[in-house]
Amino acid sequence: MVTFNQPLKLLTLCCFLFSPPITAFPQQQLVPGGIAIIPFVDTNKPSIRYLNTQVMTIKKDSKWQAIIGIPLSAQAGPQTITKNNSLLLEAFSVTQKEYPAQYITLPKTDKNKRLINPNPLDMERIIREKNKLSLALSTWSNRLPNLDFVLPAQGRLSSPFGLKRFFNQQARKPHSGLDIAAPQGSPVIAPSDGVVIDTGDYFFNGNTVLIDHGQGLISGYFHLHRILINIGDSVSQGQKIAEIGSTGRATGPHLHWNIYLNKTKVDPAYFISDYTHHLK
Repeated sequence: MVTFNQPLKLLTLCCFLFSPPITAFPQQQLVPGGIAIIPFVDTNKPSIRYLNTQVMTIKKDSKWQAIIGIPLSAQAGPQTITKNNSLLLEAFSVTQKEYPAQYITLPKTDKNKRLINPNPLDMERIIREKNKLSLALSTWSNRLPNLDFVLPAQGRLSSPFGLKRFFNQQARKPHSGLDIAAPQGSPVIAPSDGVVIDTGDYFFNGNTVLIDHGQGLISGYFHLHRILINIGDSVSQGQKIAEIGSTGRATGPHLHWNIYLNKTKVDPAYFISDYTHHLK
């Protein structure tokens, strides 16, 4: 059972999250979990870093544009970046955003008790998986990313990004992606071209796929029923890569979809530009 501490008008929310942008380019949202887009007039491509991490820099409208993921933990106020190893103070400013809370009740089975309070052996596995995931998310390729993303699945938006989450009344990390609910076995497609950099069965995330789209832009797919691709495979936009499931810590079949920029989880909604796949 999923309940919210305040009403969420999903229809209004969907319209806000999935309004088509003017061009195939991420939407700037200077909030925790959002994206900063900073133009530069340099002739040569500048090297930009934020929080000591390299960020995507691509050319658009004859200007270099740094596309920076802002972590959910970011505090409101001016943010500093480095350009070609020179410090730039107040490169952009973050506005605080209050995300609603979500309360999830898991049946009190032995498995679910461990998913809320892992035992020592579980914790050893979780640490190993955390290190494996961190290594994959450190991937940097110079390929030019196709930013004209499509939705990876069709279904109902069951949980938006950024929710403060409580499992059986116990506080856990905020919701780091978009949840799209659909029947088990429903197709999951690649939202853009890329290369598969990780697959596996994770304790919390269940069956997992990570795709590198280039320059620190990585997408993640969790709780899958079946994985149809392998590490190292090149995938094309629209290609079926997996099937929706409920593996890991999940209350029912759905796709949990993450987008990472410069190793930071950001709201996937800001990358959607093809709305031919309508959420139901």
